Amino acid sequence: MTRDIAREPCLVHRDPERRISHVQDHRRHRSRQRLPRSTCPEARCNDLGIFPAPQGRGTGKPTGASWEAFQRRLSFASADPVHTFPLVEAIARAEQQVGGAPERLFHLAVPPAAFEPTVTMLGAAGLARGSRLIIEKPFGTDLASARALNQTVHAIFDESQVFRIDHFLGKESVDNILAFRFANGLFEPVWNRQHIAYVQIDVPEMVAIEGRADFYDHTGAYRDMIVTHLFQVLGVVAMEPPTSLDARHLRDETAKVFDALKPIDVTHVVRGQYAGYHNEPGVTPGSQTETLAAVRAEIDNWRWAGVPFFLRSGKRLAASRQLVTLGFHEPPLRMLPIHSKHTPNGRRNEIAIDFADPGSITVRFLAKEPGATMNLGAAEMIFRYADSFRAANTLEGYERLILDAMLGDQSLFTLAAAVERLWDISTPLLENPPPIQPYAPDSWGPQPALNHLTAPYRWHLPGAGSPS
Repeated sequence: MTRDIAREPCLVHRDPERRISHVQDHRRHRSRQRLPRSTCPEARCNDLGIFPAPQGRGTGKPTGASWEAFQRRLSFASADPVHTFPLVEAIARAEQQVGGAPERLFHLAVPPAAFEPTVTMLGAAGLARGSRLIIEKPFGTDLASARALNQTVHAIFDESQVFRIDHFLGKESVDNILAFRFANGLFEPVWNRQHIAYVQIDVPEMVAIEGRADFYDHTGAYRDMIVTHLFQVLGVVAMEPPTSLDARHLRDETAKVFDALKPIDVTHVVRGQYAGYHNEPGVTPGSQTETLAAVRAEIDNWRWAGVPFFLRSGKRLAASRQLVTLGFHEPPLRMLPIHSKHTPNGRRNEIAIDFADPGSITVRFLAKEPGATMNLGAAEMIFRYADSFRAANTLEGYERLILDAMLGDQSLFTLAAAVERLWDISTPLLENPPPIQPYAPDSWGPQPALNHLTAPYRWHLPGAGSPS
């Protein structure tokens, strides 16, 4: 490639048989180096499997026949709110080449400040009617900004045209939570407060802010990860059985979960910052932005009342994982001898759902150790996607979601009201955040605060024998 597509709007028209146009609008004042990975077109193409990902960190040039075929269908045009003609002309030309009655998909992989002028520009140019709109996170930074963004979008686009994208919801292993629960009589009957003591959704990351200080220092871990990603996974884990898997019923059930969430209690929040964060290029001196956030959330409904949901995500932690853990109540075990050395992770039964691609599910339980006496030891059963199904059938998160947007399927996309509800329950925390606590890079975050948050339970990560 000879042009910087992170600086220029581009029109991607798919194979004529697909009858779809895909538009990405990137504002000129952002360089590729400062774009989050989710907004870098080359990274997006890697996610879609269009061309091979480069080895290691950094950027690489796409190669191969698949890329060459894709590149021939790319066209570029510059536009701004005043001069929209080049974009309108480019879209008209692409649609003529596609033929028939193609549909338009606008993918707003733009900085938050560019949402309003970009949406307004599309409306003024007459491009909104009959089109679909993908909006990348963040969907606002608080309740007021989320409402303002939704009002701007709804002035131009109907909610049925809007696709608020979260790549976590496009993961096969997150989608599999629905199958695991609702397709198996073994699990759904115990998926409630009578049997489950706690739920954890844990997404630690080993990476630092990776040159994103201009975005991250104004956002932090709670806004960047917990509101946008982890609460969405919570909605999938905690929903009631939908009557069908269509968009209306699925999103109605997750919306009910969000409606039942209690406002965040700031005494049940840990905010941390890794040592050396202030030395990152672009970080404000003395910044109080958290690079780790952990919260205890509670759902006030009949299924989950009294069950704590522990959500944690942060940078420069000891491992990169994406894990949902459901811990079950302990049965009476007085008649069954057990030694702590044989059960380093405790007595509790757990289901651990690893939703990092390709994904796995582990069921941990106690079993009798061989011998003449009744002694218990830890055991587990593991399902791995990589061992069980054809990898060729797996879709990346963005690959799945962009396909769904092309088909007009909103099942895995977030409603405006749901976005506003999550910011609403976050208001106590955003208005009165607890103080930052430092933690060492490559640790599991600030202690003993994190352990106090989950007491009397324990974090599933790190495992036994790992440093905390």
